[in-house]
Amino acid sequence: MQLATIFLGFIIFGISENIKGPAIPRIQFDFMLNEAQLGTLLSLNALGYLLACSFTAFLTRIWGIKIVSITAFGAMLLSGVCIYFSHSYPLFASSYFLMYIGNGMLEIALAILGARIFVKNTGMMMNLSHGFYGLSSTVAPLMATGLMSVTVFGHTLDWRGMYLIMLSLSILPIILAWRSSFPGDDLSQEERVPFKQLMRDPVLWFMVLILSFGVVSELAVGGWLVNFLEKAYQWDTVAASGLLSAFFLCFALARIVLGPVTDKIGFNLSLIIFSAFSAICTFLAIWGGEKFAFLFAAAGIGIAMIYPTVMAFIAKRYPNESDTAITFTVTLMGIGCVIGNYMIGGIIELVKQLYGADTQIGLIRGLQAGYGFIGLCAAICAVFSFILYVRLKQRKELI
Repeated sequence: MQLATIFLGFIIFGISENIKGPAIPRIQFDFMLNEAQLGTLLSLNALGYLLACSFTAFLTRIWGIKIVSITAFGAMLLSGVCIYFSHSYPLFASSYFLMYIGNGMLEIALAILGARIFVKNTGMMMNLSHGFYGLSSTVAPLMATGLMSVTVFGHTLDWRGMYLIMLSLSILPIILAWRSSFPGDDLSQEERVPFKQLMRDPVLWFMVLILSFGVVSELAVGGWLVNFLEKAYQWDTVAASGLLSAFFLCFALARIVLGPVTDKIGFNLSLIIFSAFSAICTFLAIWGGEKFAFLFAAAGIGIAMIYPTVMAFIAKRYPNESDTAITFTVTLMGIGCVIGNYMIGGIIELVKQLYGADTQIGLIRGLQAGYGFIGLCAAICAVFSFILYVRLKQRKELI
């Protein structure tokens, strides 16, 4: 039941995170948002995610991981209902904000559960569980695209009805979590390393940097790839969503197939190899133009491995403080996501102005520059991973 809750939880998490790709162009049209405003919207929602990350570990110690997990799924279910009835921008933004609070709570809860349960073959099991996120992310854009065109009783579901149906699936893990019991809530305070002492470990700060740049690169694809393909290359929504699904298929298969590799070659070396691979694929895709667009999907192979490998590293290095270390790392990562989404939208708008705001070449160059920043984040992730590798190798602390 614990494994089922984790795996199904990641499926719901992947759906809620990645149905936005096909919906964003329609949301942008309905509320008449430009790219900078769209980036700001995504940043504000990432702020809700950040807020949830900051208090979830505290609630876990008070309520236990079971109640926190159910609360997270419940927030996502409620947000789906609110999004459906949101016909004004303030109500929509508030509903979307609530969904990201649920996402943030869920991410921390699932990471803590994984760290407590996966004590053997940690890298493989972390990547396998996150592979379910990738699998649901693969089908989510196509399901979202299909649902938005479905007519029920003479009414087209559009993006609001699609969000309601997809987020209503949260009821399934709520039932599983309610029937499960979870370990680790009885760990005494004496067995933990004090928070201040944990913060003095520079390795944890490296994990923050690696995770922040890696996740900005990962999450930005779901929000910007469909938009990029539709506006830069005039792809239709189905084709663009298909490439996004291909990205997440590579993403999911990499986590399922390559998870044991991280245990074999080590977590530190894995972070260098996979983040560098993602950066190279992204830069080549932009440089090569439309005929190299398939490399946007291939980039998912590398970036997929960053988050679960960092979680596995934390679980191994801080076995008794994993909840505190995970919360600290993911919370600061959330700040990076807020800044990253805002910067992508700002970069696109700035370069558009330089090349001509109302011209096709201006739009293409702007989108290329914004997507180039996504590749740059993966490259920076590789650089920090290499620095950490050298540092830990000198101290013989490689994991």
